[in-house]
Amino acid sequence: MSLAVYEFPLNEKVRTYLRLEQLFIQLKQSAKAQEDWQFMSFFEALFTLLDLLERLDIRSDILKDIEVHEKNLVYWSQHPKIDSEALQAALQKILRLRDQLKHSKKIGATLKEDKFLSSIRQRFSIPGGTCSFDLPNLHYWIKQPLELIRNDINNWLKEFDLINEAIDITLAFLRERGRFTGITAENGFYQGIADDKSELIRIQSVTDEGYYPMLSGNKYRYAIRFMLFTANENGSSQVTDSIPFKIASC
Repeated sequence: MSLAVYEFPLNEKVRTYLRLEQLFIQLKQSAKAQEDWQFMSFFEALFTLLDLLERLDIRSDILKDIEVHEKNLVYWSQHPKIDSEALQAALQKILRLRDQLKHSKKIGATLKEDKFLSSIRQRFSIPGGTCSFDLPNLHYWIKQPLELIRNDINNWLKEFDLINEAIDITLAFLRERGRFTGITAENGFYQGIADDKSELIRIQSVTDEGYYPMLSGNKYRYAIRFMLFTANENGSSQVTDSIPFKIASC
C-alpha cells in the first residue's frame, strides 16, 4: 500500500511558506544540472522565486513566527523530561536566525543587481523566449566549464540560505504541532472544525485506490472531498464509498 501526505494551508501566510519551500526544493534539484535544457529549469525556478519574494514582506512574518518558537522553547525547557541539550541547540539556532534576519538586506536584493541575471530575466516570461538568438549571452554562459557554472550557481543560491533555513524550521515546528488520527469520510466527504491555532491540515491517504483528497474552507471550518482521479465526461467526480484516511490539524 502506497501513501501520500497532502497539505492544505488555512491562511495566506502558510500558503506562501509552502510555495517557497517547493521552489527552494526545485531550485536545489535543478542546480545539479548537467545538460543545457536543465539549466533553463534552474533559471525558471530562480526567477519564479525572485518574483514571489519581491511581492511579499516575508521577513516580517518569519520574524513573528520565530519569536513564537522562541517563547515555546523557553516554556518547554521547564518540562522535567525534556532533552535539555537538544532544546538548547534548537533555541540557539532560533536566536541566531532571528538576529541574522533582523540585520539582513531585503531578500533577493543582491541578485536583482546582478547584471547577467538582469539581462536574461525578462526573456524567461516570454514563451520560447530563451533561444540562442534571443539570449546569446545565456548560451555563452551555458557552454562555460561546469566548474565555473557551478561556482556562479552556488553564489546565487547563497542569497537564499537564510530565508530557506528559516522556512524549513518554521514549517517543521508547524508540522510537529499535529498528530495523525484515523477518520472515515462517509460517501467520500468529511467536514471538520479547526481550532483557533490551526494553520495547516495534513491528510494521509493511499495512492493506489484511484482517488485523492481536496479541501475547501478557512481557519474556522473546512470540508474534505475525495475525488476520482480519472475524470469522466463531466469532469472529476466525488467518491461515493466510505474512505478511511488520517488527518492532522497543525
